[in-house]
Amino acid sequence: MATTLTLEQRIARLEARAEINDLVARYGLTVDDRDLEGLANLFTEDGAFRSKDGVLDARGRAAVIEQYRGRFAALGPCNHFTHDKIVQFDDADPDRATGIVTSHAEVWRNGQAMLTALRYLDEYRRGADGTWRFADRLLTFFYYLPVREYAEALGDPLRQRAYGDRRPADFPEALPSWRLYHAQDHAPDHAQDGKADQ
Repeated sequence: MATTLTLEQRIARLEARAEINDLVARYGLTVDDRDLEGLANLFTEDGAFRSKDGVLDARGRAAVIEQYRGRFAALGPCNHFTHDKIVQFDDADPDRATGIVTSHAEVWRNGQAMLTALRYLDEYRRGADGTWRFADRLLTFFYYLPVREYAEALGDPLRQRAYGDRRPADFPEALPSWRLYHAQDHAPDHAQDGKADQ
C-alpha cells in the first residue's frame, strides 16, 4: 500500500503518469514511422527490449536500436494501438515506476498481413534531465497470427505464429491465475455462453 503523500507529491505523480502515458504513445508512433532516432530517445542508456520467448533480447540503447533494424528488415507497414495502461510508482524511488500496457498491432510481415495482441511489461526510469524513459520493455503475446488464420486460431493455445511455426502463446494459459482457475475444474461450458449474456 502506498505511503501517505503530500499534495505536492500527488501532483508530481499525476504529472509523471501523464509523461509516462506520452512515452508509451510515442513508442508506437516511432516504431510505425521507422524513426530510429526518436525510438532511441525513448530508452535509457542501459535500457532493454526483450520478448518472453527469448527471440528478442537487446540490452543497452545501441543494442535495442540494432535489434530494431533487424526487425524492420522483416516488417513492412505497421500500425500499433495502445489500449489500457496500469502504472505503479516505486514508493522507495520517485524516479522509478513499473507498468503493464495492453496493445494490438496490424503488421505486414514476410509478405503477409498479420495481427498481434500483446502486453508490454515495463519498467520506467526518470533521468537527470527529468525525462521518463523505458528502462525495460518485455513483450508478451496473446497471439501473433496471419489474418486469414485469426478465426480458427483464437481458441488454440498455439497462437504465436510469427515465425512460420506454431508456438504457445505467452498468456493467458501460462498465468498462475489462469492455471489456478482451471485447476479448480472450471471447464468452459460453451452451451451456456449465450444464456449468460441474456
